[in-house]
Amino acid sequence: MSGMNKNDISPSVGFQTAEEAMAWITGLTSFGIRPGLERIAQLMESFNHPERRLKFIHVAGTNGKGSVCAYLTSVLRQSGYDVGTFTSPYLTSYSNRLQYNGQDIEDEDLVRLANLLKPVVEDMAQSEWGSPTMFEVTTALALLYYGTVVYPDFVVWETGLGGRLDVTNVVTPIVSVITNVGHDHMDVLGPTIADITREKAGIIKSGVPVVSAVSQPEAIEIVRNTAKARQATLYLLGDQFSYETLALAENEQKFSFQGPFRALQSLTVTMNGAHQVTNAATALMALEVLRQYYALIVDDEDLAVALRNTAWPGRLEMVSHNPRILIDGAHNPEGMEALSDALREIYKFDQLNVMMAMMPNKNHEHSLRHILPMVDTLVITEPDFHKKMNADELAAIANRLRSELGRPRNVIVEPDWRRALELLQEASSSSQAEHPLNVITGTLYLIADVRSWVLHGTKSEKGW
Repeated sequence: MSGMNKNDISPSVGFQTAEEAMAWITGLTSFGIRPGLERIAQLMESFNHPERRLKFIHVAGTNGKGSVCAYLTSVLRQSGYDVGTFTSPYLTSYSNRLQYNGQDIEDEDLVRLANLLKPVVEDMAQSEWGSPTMFEVTTALALLYYGTVVYPDFVVWETGLGGRLDVTNVVTPIVSVITNVGHDHMDVLGPTIADITREKAGIIKSGVPVVSAVSQPEAIEIVRNTAKARQATLYLLGDQFSYETLALAENEQKFSFQGPFRALQSLTVTMNGAHQVTNAATALMALEVLRQYYALIVDDEDLAVALRNTAWPGRLEMVSHNPRILIDGAHNPEGMEALSDALREIYKFDQLNVMMAMMPNKNHEHSLRHILPMVDTLVITEPDFHKKMNADELAAIANRLRSELGRPRNVIVEPDWRRALELLQEASSSSQAEHPLNVITGTLYLIADVRSWVLHGTKSEKGW
């Protein structure tokens, strides 16, 4: 590590364990989200700019960021490259966010880097900058890890919130990706699609090619104009590249891809939902840009294998087959629409029971309108997280819509998510239905806990 010995930090002053380091970092949550790049730039300056040694693929967008990152990581790794993947929020533990070749950061690296960061962070807290936030310290930790410890060939780099003022925007990537724009984080990013697009388009850098699947006319115009102003070549879905879905089944979707450099006749993804074909095509266009301009070597066979093998936990994931429990982190209207479409097109059931929890500041009525007409029993609960939406408030919206839509047949309110899960399963087992399907959706904070509980019998670690 740039001349540093692992034993340079005296154990008496630093963190001894990964748990201690994570407790310190997650404790910084109290400083909230503070958009702006001054503090992260200052941190990078303190460590001699590790980010300048790395090749980033920067991914922004309302939905699909995680899936696009998963496709990119899978293809690059299958092609023999070393890959760092930085994503948020995580589903099981804090260290999931900082991966190298699919493995979480090692505890000893986490401890060592946290010990390097802590005195710098504490000095900043005393200055006019104020304390860096939890997300800023996590981002700095990732840049130190990738830029001074493991040196990957590529870093797949997901934005946290927005883009323009997001901490991750401290890097200059080799390609930028904007998946789509939808209604999310409007309290921070602004009330309209145009406002949100302007924030996401803030990741577009001078001369750096950009790939996007934005679809609303006002979003397309903003992305186009921003790319033009920054002399960045834009590859837009529907213009420079396109795809066609050839076949759709549970756990298998075939599609063809048409790009400016070549066409690919038949590729398969096993992640469910039509939106996953869009995500795969978007990732594929970014890889095509890298093949064209950065001599990236991706064999067609490796590409096919990697796309087929890509999985992303918590997105239309069947975590139990008897009873059938499907989890999906649809936490905004566009996500809920994609979930509803997938339920209609892919899954067979004669009864649909849904458990859901949400965070405040989301467009809940629009989300619920997409799914409630299909639901038999709706169980409303709360995530185990300090910022959460009260179950009664969400139930009030559901009951108001119920009188208009005539569904769901039953609404159950149970703030304790473990008890809510039992009630969901009881609703399923006590019915006469032959093929009931239980869906757990909403905030990823609920999805994370339920997933860990069903698969491993434990809760997830919390935080961003």
